[in-house]
Amino acid sequence: MVVTTSFDFDDALRARIQDNLARLIGPTPVAPAGHRRAGVALIVAPREDGEAAFLLTRRAPRMGAHAGQQALPGGKVDADETDEEAARRETAEEIGLNLTPDALLGRLDPYATRSGFVMAPFVYWSEHAGDFAFSAHEVQSVRRVPLSDLFVQEEPVLLPGDTPDRPILRLPLGERFIHAPTAALLYQFREVALAGRYLSVAHFDQPDFARR
Repeated sequence: MVVTTSFDFDDALRARIQDNLARLIGPTPVAPAGHRRAGVALIVAPREDGEAAFLLTRRAPRMGAHAGQQALPGGKVDADETDEEAARRETAEEIGLNLTPDALLGRLDPYATRSGFVMAPFVYWSEHAGDFAFSAHEVQSVRRVPLSDLFVQEEPVLLPGDTPDRPILRLPLGERFIHAPTAALLYQFREVALAGRYLSVAHFDQPDFARR
């Protein structure tokens, strides 16, 4: 893989991501029976220096599930909405960012979690460069992570799991690590949307703390 030191937030990057997502998405993984649906937003937005980043939240410590974990905006799909509508609604509720339908660049593969959800990840483009009015009940913080941080290390770290052929995925992110399920979505985004080659992440597992 050619490591790119930075990505400018410009029309060329937007077209690149959109074209790659349109051409390279593979077969849709089959969701386990009984899983609930969740819509997730992977949002590409600018940093102050003009570099492209994605938005990553830290869930509030008082949350009943996945408290304090790093995550992409998203949540359960209501009965009267699509997965994509849920991703946009949850983004507005969690961080105060209203995404319009034309902000959608494409989608990644669904990812089934051990906690009983099938995450439908959608990739959006946002010109928003200011602060976020996030919900303190749901979100502790929001940060803009440079897309270049996804290329700090060529390969993710694979740890042994409790299921054969399902290693636990840990992705280096700058000077930190992030784990599946969020790491799985970011890894596929890196490979498909930015590097231009299809990669399935459905077989990667999550650590114990992400399953609750």
